[in-house]
Amino acid sequence: MSVQHALLTSLLERPSSGYELARRFDRSIGYFWHATHQQIYRELGRMAEHGWIAADEGEGDARNRKKVYFVLQPGRDELVRWVLAPTAGLDLRDEILVKLRADAVVGPLGLGPEMERLIGLHRERLDTYCQIEQRDFVLGRGIVAAAGQAGRSGLKSRRAQAPGGWRKGGGRRVARRCGVPGNGQAQAQARSAAVVPSA
Repeated sequence: MSVQHALLTSLLERPSSGYELARRFDRSIGYFWHATHQQIYRELGRMAEHGWIAADEGEGDARNRKKVYFVLQPGRDELVRWVLAPTAGLDLRDEILVKLRADAVVGPLGLGPEMERLIGLHRERLDTYCQIEQRDFVLGRGIVAAAGQAGRSGLKSRRAQAPGGWRKGGGRRVARRCGVPGNGQAQAQARSAAVVPSA
Protein backbone atom coordinates (compact mmCIF):
# COMPACT_ATOMS: atom_id res chain seq x y z
CA MET A 1 0.00 0.00 0.00
CA SER A 2 1.18 3.50 -0.69
CA VAL A 3 0.19 6.51 1.34
CA GLN A 4 -1.39 7.85 -1.85
CA HIS A 5 -4.17 5.25 -1.65
CA ALA A 6 -4.86 6.19 1.95
CA LEU A 7 -5.03 9.87 0.94
CA LEU A 8 -7.36 9.11 -1.97
CA THR A 9 -9.65 7.31 0.48
CA SER A 10 -9.66 10.27 2.86
CA LEU A 11 -10.30 12.78 0.07
CA LEU A 12 -13.18 10.71 -1.30
CA GLU A 13 -14.69 10.78 2.19
CA ARG A 14 -14.43 14.58 2.20
CA PRO A 15 -12.51 17.09 0.04
CA SER A 16 -10.06 18.88 2.34
CA SER A 17 -7.19 21.31 2.57
CA GLY A 18 -3.77 19.79 3.18
CA TYR A 19 -3.91 20.85 6.83
CA GLU A 20 -7.41 19.42 7.38
CA LEU A 21 -6.43 16.23 5.58
CA ALA A 22 -3.33 15.75 7.75
CA ARG A 23 -5.39 16.24 10.94
CA ARG A 24 -8.12 13.84 9.78
CA PHE A 25 -5.48 11.33 8.70
CA ASP A 26 -4.00 11.35 12.22
CA ARG A 27 -7.44 10.60 13.73
CA SER A 28 -8.51 7.83 11.35
CA ILE A 29 -6.25 6.15 8.78
CA GLY A 30 -3.23 7.06 10.88
CA TYR A 31 -4.14 4.12 13.14
CA PHE A 32 -3.41 1.78 10.22
CA TRP A 33 -0.82 3.66 8.15
CA HIS A 34 1.53 6.33 9.46
CA ALA A 35 2.46 9.41 7.43
CA THR A 36 4.02 12.70 8.53
CA HIS A 37 2.36 15.97 7.60
CA GLN A 38 5.33 16.79 5.38
CA GLN A 39 4.93 13.46 3.57
CA ILE A 40 1.20 14.11 3.08
CA TYR A 41 1.87 17.48 1.41
CA ARG A 42 4.57 15.93 -0.80
CA GLU A 43 2.24 13.11 -1.88
CA LEU A 44 -0.58 15.55 -2.64
CA GLY A 45 1.76 17.22 -5.16
CA ARG A 46 2.62 13.88 -6.77
CA MET A 47 -1.03 12.86 -6.94
CA ALA A 48 -1.87 16.15 -8.67
CA GLU A 49 0.93 15.46 -11.20
CA HIS A 50 -0.62 12.01 -11.88
CA GLY A 51 -3.97 13.70 -12.53
CA TRP A 52 -5.59 11.87 -9.62
CA ILE A 53 -6.55 14.98 -7.65
CA ALA A 54 -7.04 18.70 -8.21
CA ALA A 55 -7.45 21.67 -5.90
CA ASP A 56 -9.85 24.58 -5.70
CA GLU A 57 -8.20 27.71 -4.40
CA GLY A 58 -10.30 29.95 -2.22
CA GLU A 59 -10.47 33.70 -2.56
CA GLY A 60 -8.19 36.14 -0.77
CA ASP A 61 -4.50 36.93 -0.85
CA ALA A 62 -1.96 34.19 -1.59
CA ARG A 63 -1.01 33.83 2.07
CA ASN A 64 -4.52 33.17 3.36
CA ARG A 65 -5.83 31.25 0.37
CA LYS A 66 -6.74 27.68 1.22
CA LYS A 67 -6.42 24.91 -1.38
CA VAL A 68 -9.16 22.31 -1.06
CA TYR A 69 -8.16 19.03 -2.71
CA PHE A 70 -10.67 16.68 -4.32
CA VAL A 71 -10.39 13.39 -6.25
CA LEU A 72 -10.74 13.25 -10.04
CA GLN A 73 -12.04 10.21 -11.93
CA PRO A 74 -8.52 8.84 -12.69
CA GLY A 75 -7.80 8.96 -8.94
CA ARG A 76 -10.97 7.07 -8.14
CA ASP A 77 -10.12 4.52 -10.85
CA GLU A 78 -6.63 4.07 -9.35
CA LEU A 79 -8.09 3.50 -5.87
CA VAL A 80 -10.54 0.88 -7.22
CA ARG A 81 -7.68 -0.82 -9.12
CA TRP A 82 -5.58 -0.94 -5.96
CA VAL A 83 -8.43 -2.23 -3.75
CA LEU A 84 -9.14 -5.09 -6.17
CA ALA A 85 -5.47 -6.08 -6.60
CA PRO A 86 -4.24 -9.04 -4.48
CA THR A 87 -2.78 -7.95 -1.13
CA ALA A 88 0.93 -8.67 -0.82
CA GLY A 89 0.47 -10.48 2.51
CA LEU A 90 1.25 -9.92 6.16
CA ASP A 91 4.29 -7.96 7.26
CA LEU A 92 6.42 -10.68 8.83
CA ARG A 93 8.74 -8.28 10.66
CA ASP A 94 7.76 -8.43 14.31
CA GLU A 95 10.30 -7.19 16.85
CA ILE A 96 8.74 -8.86 19.89
CA LEU A 97 8.91 -12.30 18.26
CA VAL A 98 12.65 -11.84 17.68
CA LYS A 99 13.02 -10.74 21.31
CA LEU A 100 11.16 -13.85 22.47
CA ARG A 101 13.44 -16.00 20.35
CA ALA A 102 16.51 -14.26 21.81
CA ASP A 103 15.08 -14.73 25.31
CA ALA A 104 14.77 -18.46 24.61
CA VAL A 105 18.42 -18.60 23.49
CA VAL A 106 20.04 -16.33 26.09
CA GLY A 107 17.93 -17.40 29.03
CA PRO A 108 14.98 -15.93 30.96
CA LEU A 109 15.42 -12.16 30.84
CA GLY A 110 12.15 -11.15 32.49
CA LEU A 111 10.07 -10.16 29.45
CA GLY A 112 6.83 -10.55 31.44
CA PRO A 113 6.26 -6.81 32.07
CA GLU A 114 6.98 -6.01 28.42
CA MET A 115 4.57 -8.72 27.24
CA GLU A 116 1.86 -7.38 29.57
CA ARG A 117 2.48 -3.84 28.27
CA LEU A 118 2.15 -5.00 24.64
CA ILE A 119 -1.01 -6.95 25.41
CA GLY A 120 -2.44 -3.77 26.96
CA LEU A 121 -1.49 -1.75 23.86
CA HIS A 122 -3.19 -4.31 21.61
CA ARG A 123 -6.34 -4.19 23.75
CA GLU A 124 -6.38 -0.38 23.52
CA ARG A 125 -5.95 -0.55 19.75
CA LEU A 126 -8.79 -3.07 19.45
CA ASP A 127 -11.03 -0.74 21.48
CA THR A 128 -10.11 2.12 19.14
CA TYR A 129 -10.85 -0.02 16.08
CA CYS A 130 -14.25 -0.97 17.52
CA GLN A 131 -15.04 2.73 18.10
CA ILE A 132 -13.99 3.59 14.53
CA GLU A 133 -16.10 0.73 13.22
CA GLN A 134 -19.21 1.88 15.09
CA ARG A 135 -18.64 5.47 13.96
CA ASP A 136 -17.69 4.92 10.31
CA PHE A 137 -19.10 1.60 9.06
CA VAL A 138 -22.76 1.02 8.34
CA LEU A 139 -22.47 -2.77 8.55
CA GLY A 140 -21.84 -2.67 12.29
CA ARG A 141 -19.53 -5.21 13.86
CA GLY A 142 -18.84 -7.14 10.66
CA ILE A 143 -15.54 -5.42 9.85
CA VAL A 144 -13.83 -6.08 13.19
CA ALA A 145 -15.25 -9.60 13.30
CA ALA A 146 -13.88 -10.30 9.81
CA ALA A 147 -10.50 -8.80 10.73
CA GLY A 148 -10.44 -10.89 13.91
CA GLN A 149 -11.23 -14.04 11.93
CA ALA A 150 -8.44 -13.21 9.47
CA GLY A 151 -6.06 -12.66 12.38
CA ARG A 152 -7.02 -15.96 13.99
CA SER A 153 -6.56 -17.75 10.64
CA GLY A 154 -3.13 -16.17 10.25
CA LEU A 155 -2.15 -17.20 13.77
CA LYS A 156 -3.30 -20.78 13.13
CA SER A 157 -1.26 -20.78 9.94
CA ARG A 158 1.85 -19.53 11.77
CA ARG A 159 1.38 -22.16 14.49
CA ALA A 160 1.02 -24.91 11.89
CA GLN A 161 4.26 -23.90 10.19
CA ALA A 162 6.24 -23.25 13.35
CA PRO A 163 8.54 -25.70 15.14
CA GLY A 164 6.84 -28.23 17.41
CA GLY A 165 7.23 -26.15 20.55
CA TRP A 166 4.97 -23.35 19.34
CA ARG A 167 2.64 -25.66 17.49
CA LYS A 168 1.82 -27.75 20.57
CA GLY A 169 1.20 -25.29 23.35
CA GLY A 170 4.53 -23.53 22.98
CA GLY A 171 2.79 -20.16 23.13
CA ARG A 172 1.63 -20.94 26.66
CA ARG A 173 5.14 -22.10 27.56
CA VAL A 174 6.61 -18.84 26.24
CA ALA A 175 4.08 -16.86 28.29
CA ARG A 176 4.88 -18.87 31.44
CA ARG A 177 8.61 -18.49 30.79
CA CYS A 178 8.17 -14.73 30.60
CA GLY A 179 6.08 -14.68 33.78
CA VAL A 180 2.75 -13.96 32.04
CA PRO A 181 0.08 -16.15 33.66
CA GLY A 182 -1.83 -18.44 31.31
CA ASN A 183 -5.38 -19.63 31.94
CA GLY A 184 -4.37 -22.29 34.47
CA GLN A 185 -1.90 -20.00 36.26
CA ALA A 186 -4.37 -17.12 36.35
CA GLN A 187 -7.05 -19.36 37.85
CA ALA A 188 -4.63 -20.75 40.43
CA GLN A 189 -3.50 -17.23 41.35
CA ALA A 190 -7.12 -16.11 41.68
CA ARG A 191 -7.90 -19.08 43.94
CA SER A 192 -4.86 -18.46 46.15
CA ALA A 193 -5.69 -14.75 46.38
CA ALA A 194 -9.25 -15.61 47.42
CA VAL A 195 -8.12 -17.81 50.34
CA VAL A 196 -8.50 -15.92 53.58
CA PRO A 197 -6.22 -17.18 56.38
CA SER A 198 -8.11 -18.32 59.45
CA ALA A 199 -7.65 -16.23 62.58
